[in-house]
Amino acid sequence: MKTQIAGTHLIRLDKINSTNLYALELLQKKEIHEGTLIIAREQFSGRGQSKNRWESEPGQNLTFSIILHPAFLLPEKQFQLNKFISLALFDFVSELIPGQKVTIKWTNDIYINDKKVAGILINNVIQGNSFLHSVIGIGLNINQTQFTSDAPNPVSLKMITGKNYDLEECLNALCRCIDKRYFQLMSGKTENIDNEYFTHQYRLGYFCPFLYKGEKVIAKITDFDSFGRLLLVMENGGRLSCDQQDLRYVI
Repeated sequence: MKTQIAGTHLIRLDKINSTNLYALELLQKKEIHEGTLIIAREQFSGRGQSKNRWESEPGQNLTFSIILHPAFLLPEKQFQLNKFISLALFDFVSELIPGQKVTIKWTNDIYINDKKVAGILINNVIQGNSFLHSVIGIGLNINQTQFTSDAPNPVSLKMITGKNYDLEECLNALCRCIDKRYFQLMSGKTENIDNEYFTHQYRLGYFCPFLYKGEKVIAKITDFDSFGRLLLVMENGGRLSCDQQDLRYVI
């Protein structure tokens, strides 16, 4: 088995609209090595989930996409990709800021307390019943200290610790975290991944407000189904099974 996948091949860009779009266009033209990482100093049209814009000051953060070929994974298990990459980022952030509360906000945002430090966007390419490619885009706030967009709760590592971080060192460390979790997924140890993804959920273990299809509910996270839907129990005992477009956290 390989000992390294993430970052064995690098494509560095100064400025690009979206590293995910660049990667998907590249894959249409030729075969790309698994683990190829496309990193941009400036990504001016980066996207998060639900078409949200990802704000990133040029040269201050990590904005990149990684290309994987998870042929070992059945398409109906593709939510495992959300879990493994969320845990990789969780591992990386937790190691840099011990003592802070780091969590994963469903489906794959990384939070420090009630603020978002990282977001993930996954584009899967499936043919028939097989994976061809997965392009995983990551935006991780490192050294940026001012955010001007209407995003409600961004934060960076520097805003938490006051330290200035070397982006190359951060990238190398994050690649090691990605490899560790990807090899765990490849080995079939999905029970460990499932348990840790659940254990580190944002606002786990107590009733809190959500917007479900536009209406406010007070509910508690109980589990996820095999397709990644969030399962909630409400204060009145009712139960909800939520797709991503159905639910918003009230923060």
